Amino acid sequence: MVYNVKSYLTIDILFPQGEGVGKKIGLGKNVYEAALERITWIFDTFQRVSVSFSGGKDSTALLHLVAEIARRKKRTFTVLFIDWEVQFSFTINHIQRMKGLYADCIEHFFWVALPLTTVNGVSQYQSEWIAWQPGTDWVRQPPADAITDPLFFPFYRHAMTFEAFVPAFASWFAQKKSAAILIGIRTDESLNRFAAISSYSKLRYADDKPWTTASQEGFVYNAYPIYDWKVNDIWHFFAKFKCIYNPLYDLMFQAGVPFRAMRICEPFGPEQRKGLWLYHVLEPDLWEKACLRVAGANSGALYANQTGNFYGNRKLTKPAHHSWKSYALFLLNSMPQKTSEHYRNKIAIYLKWYQSRGFPVDIPDEQEKDLSAKDIPSWRRICKTLIRNDFWCHTLSFSPNKAQHYDRYLQRMQEKRKEWGIL
Repeated sequence: MVYNVKSYLTIDILFPQGEGVGKKIGLGKNVYEAALERITWIFDTFQRVSVSFSGGKDSTALLHLVAEIARRKKRTFTVLFIDWEVQFSFTINHIQRMKGLYADCIEHFFWVALPLTTVNGVSQYQSEWIAWQPGTDWVRQPPADAITDPLFFPFYRHAMTFEAFVPAFASWFAQKKSAAILIGIRTDESLNRFAAISSYSKLRYADDKPWTTASQEGFVYNAYPIYDWKVNDIWHFFAKFKCIYNPLYDLMFQAGVPFRAMRICEPFGPEQRKGLWLYHVLEPDLWEKACLRVAGANSGALYANQTGNFYGNRKLTKPAHHSWKSYALFLLNSMPQKTSEHYRNKIAIYLKWYQSRGFPVDIPDEQEKDLSAKDIPSWRRICKTLIRNDFWCHTLSFSPNKAQHYDRYLQRMQEKRKEWGIL
């Protein structure tokens, strides 16, 4: 046994409403053994294998494990790394080191430095930003072997979103063969991640492979071999086998960042902005360029971790003369018109949906636990979404719109709002 912890298997259970998530049942083996068995099965089952890599602790542990099995089986795999331009040099150096360490079993290392659009949770005037945007002063230069040619991928569209790029890459990578895309997601990080993997509605490769999800094509599967690992398992793994990891985590630890808040990914999202202050401390030259490059970066670094109304962290208050509904409308009226219209469209759909689900006149102004992870409808919850600058309204259970359909969506929503008489 490597650790005194058990591995868990997620199974489906049906709730009376027809919707459900799984529960955990012990397998009687540790997570390290279970992960190696899963990865071995993946190589035995799929013709093509790719690892999504960010340079973070989870994807680094996964890459070590995949390389171990690949070497045993004399197989190769590919790696996909999305370079978000604003990234710590520690992360870039770590990725280069991992790339060299496993060069013997990595067939292709796709280092993507193309213009991609992502959420900017620190500004209402620039609610999204484009990494590697042409005609701008980049924060840093991509490495010489990075993919910067927009014609490299036949599916690529200028400034497409990460959410659109990843599944398109998976389909292209498969080349009509059976393919597995391995992702280092752990379900204990959030309820949403646990529900996403264990959801009753997800299609799997088989009932006994709950850590897989099927794509629309039917021959490409996402796989989560370390989905049942805890954060302690990750660090035990690095210590036990003396595997390299991103040294940025050591600096985070010295700076007092709690384990649960140590994240390495694109920096300006509503959750990721909490780590912006580290750029200022660790890499001031890069941070200066980032502040010039991305609207709201400095204010995000100053206020993202503060409790209160600036980003709606932990507690939320409103002016005494406002209800939560009137406060939400006040916030909408104070925003730039383009941003306001985006939120009004989302809120209109949200209100229309609840009209047929117990709230035919209006949702409550506030409800008990309406600021929790579970979507309990209220105008206070809407206020939290607006104050957090949650552009895609994840707190209202929305997913990002596909960029190529967004203009058509805006036109359709203008018509629908008039028809519904909402906002």
